[in-house]
Amino acid sequence: MNRYEVDSSETQFQKGSNDLVLLNDLGITSLEEMDDIEAILLTKLYEKVFRIENTELTSFSFLDIATWHRQWLGNIYQWAGKIRQVDMSKGGFRFATPQHIERNLIIFERDFLSKIQHLPNLDHEELVSYLARSHIEFILIHPFREGNGRISRLLLDFMSNKAGVGLLDYSLWDENKAFYIRSIQAGVAKDYQHMERLVRDILN
Repeated sequence: MNRYEVDSSETQFQKGSNDLVLLNDLGITSLEEMDDIEAILLTKLYEKVFRIENTELTSFSFLDIATWHRQWLGNIYQWAGKIRQVDMSKGGFRFATPQHIERNLIIFERDFLSKIQHLPNLDHEELVSYLARSHIEFILIHPFREGNGRISRLLLDFMSNKAGVGLLDYSLWDENKAFYIRSIQAGVAKDYQHMERLVRDILN
């Protein structure tokens, strides 16, 4: 499990779970059961997000993403939909520190979310670049305590759908997970070419 430097409810595990399941309102101690519940609720969130096609989207912000997160996990975790207050790392790679998250989200909104309504006007390579860069930057910010990867894919699907491409198949990314992780890490130095390759592959 990741190590966290702040002692808060975000760091607590459910009693009886052997520190495998985060503290939750359902009292679930089985990691497999929690994975199943989160997957079912994520499917319902997808259905809600894409139930009504809003072709006249004029604004979109991180608040909308936080709402998705809360709708997905709000009945399970008290911190759902809230910006995390703990440091996080994975495989020795550290994500944005809590004190930098809000500033980074302002930049993310300016550079990407504010431009979603213009996605239908991008050509193929412009769309590839936009999706790759936005995906990397969101993952590097890692705004939530849990579920960032899944929310990032929902956001990518939302963007690609607005661009007229439809939802994406991420099986290729799952099959090449090590390359995907290296592509994310390369984005720290603003090297987006590897993620662009991954995005291009699933768009094609």
